[in-house]
Amino acid sequence: FHLCCFSAETRSRLGAVASRAWTRPCANSVEEEGGACKMATEEDVAALSLAPSKVLNVNIGIMGHVDSGKTSLARALSTTLSTASLDKNPQSQERGITLDLGFSSFVVPIPDHIKEKAAGYEVLQFTLVDCPGHASLIKTIIGGAQIIDMMMLVIDVTKGIQTQTAECLVIGEILMDQMVLVLNKVDQLPADSREEKIKKMQGGLNKVFAGTKFKTPIMVPVSATGGNPDSPVAENLDGLVDTLKRLVTVPDRAKEGPFYFAIDHCFPIKGKGTVMTGTVLSGSVKVNDTVEVPDMKIEKKVKSMQMFKKSVTVASQGDRVGILVTQLDPKLIERGTLATPGSVPTYSGAILVVEKIRFYKASFPTKRKLHITVGHTTVMAMVHFFTLPPGAAASSGAASATAFDFDREYLTADELVDTSADMPAGSQWAYVIFEKAVTAPAKSLLIGSVLDTDVHANKCRIVMSGRVLSTIDPSNKDEVARLKVFKNKQKVGSIKRVVDEFTVIGKDLFKKETDITKFINLKVSLNGALQGYIEGSFGSSGQYKVRFQQEHGLPISAKKGKGKGKKEEEAEDGDGEGPAQGGKIILAFKKYLFAADAGKGIIQ
Repeated sequence: FHLCCFSAETRSRLGAVASRAWTRPCANSVEEEGGACKMATEEDVAALSLAPSKVLNVNIGIMGHVDSGKTSLARALSTTLSTASLDKNPQSQERGITLDLGFSSFVVPIPDHIKEKAAGYEVLQFTLVDCPGHASLIKTIIGGAQIIDMMMLVIDVTKGIQTQTAECLVIGEILMDQMVLVLNKVDQLPADSREEKIKKMQGGLNKVFAGTKFKTPIMVPVSATGGNPDSPVAENLDGLVDTLKRLVTVPDRAKEGPFYFAIDHCFPIKGKGTVMTGTVLSGSVKVNDTVEVPDMKIEKKVKSMQMFKKSVTVASQGDRVGILVTQLDPKLIERGTLATPGSVPTYSGAILVVEKIRFYKASFPTKRKLHITVGHTTVMAMVHFFTLPPGAAASSGAASATAFDFDREYLTADELVDTSADMPAGSQWAYVIFEKAVTAPAKSLLIGSVLDTDVHANKCRIVMSGRVLSTIDPSNKDEVARLKVFKNKQKVGSIKRVVDEFTVIGKDLFKKETDITKFINLKVSLNGALQGYIEGSFGSSGQYKVRFQQEHGLPISAKKGKGKGKKEEEAEDGDGEGPAQGGKIILAFKKYLFAADAGKGIIQ
């Protein structure tokens, strides 16, 4: 039912917005009474008056390129509006675009295919999360996407896929399993060729989406608002709602575990306190519970709660709720979280299992900085990529996705690479050092982007996705040293002088200032064959003595003249080009990048 199906008195009782009453007919209109709407029955009204505990809530994200008609779609579908909906932000109204997340909802009967799993619920509520589409607001889009169960990707049927359409698709692939393509603004197509143009657009989109996880998404052509004189009313919204009902599944909700709540708006109510609105991401909360603002380490007691203007005493994972507390300055919280006290850590470094976004075509080298988004927080961070050495047995997918094995050795990677048969999902990791500490639960999902690139460039800015496996303190050398990441190194030197059948003096492996004691007893080879080891330094100019296990067969250098000092001997040897100079001394070793003691970081 639309709002026009209810009397003004009933709308007021339900908390709906009276000014949203339609004057044009909806799908329930009857020809009698001049096309007025068929009024809802008392049973229909009772369904909307149910206690929130009887309402199954599913969050649907509305995403897409700027000006594709997302907010118009939310307006056309919704019967209940939150304090943050339909571009109520004054800056949004001034600029004519969505700048922040908007929330509204509508209810439908429980579909037959989920009634068994939805036992105990009496109606299904779709909460619409209207995400901004402007390129500069990608951080807000990512934050909003992490609280939704299902996605509607809105495409302007007159333009097709645009830059932010593609980025929203990327976010959808990371975070969601279900998506509906909404082909909006069909009223702007000429009536005589509309069907043909819609089919052509659908054919092109099928080719694009064939290479995504969604394969063959369901497409629903609609007109969220009438813009054409020949099409004065919205088109096919009932068809869209029917599609959502057909595809919806009962989300897995866990009431157990620590409470965690994503705050998206915060505002004061005079004489009562501060309201924080948002979505419960895990656990549950009750009136009179003590909750913490983890970023600020402030604890407050929950005084009251509401779900879409209805008072409740408990809220669980997936619920959209407003939480009232006292003596909290709302100016301190624009975005943030609430949680069970002490349950959410703050950390400056983390180890992630990561995967490159295949739409990001540029190379992304190790030790480069990027923007990391976790929840509604985005900070700069430096990433160091690594993987398993060649031939090492990979961990099972489940194990590598939930825990990090500090007992294993890992090979540093020059760059993040695409997932493939040679590099399957779950076989690349990243050590991330945040420029500013983040506060987020264990196992949080993170998204890495290069948001400092040109927003008008026609390329994907989302680089990778990842999940936290372990937190780490970058300032604690012993803690970082647990990370056994090495780099294979090889140095090649030459023979300066042959001392005897087993011993030579070498040069060119080390600089003058190198501490050669770190390399004593490391194995070397002569021309990649004969094995020996570094016995010690020789002189003070980076030269060294090598002892071979077998006779090397090189001609022994001439004896030095009597009475000459060591420095004179070294200088005399420096420019010679005899047979001895023909051999190459090869030193191969592992350098552990995060060893607490640099000397212990060089191992064979």
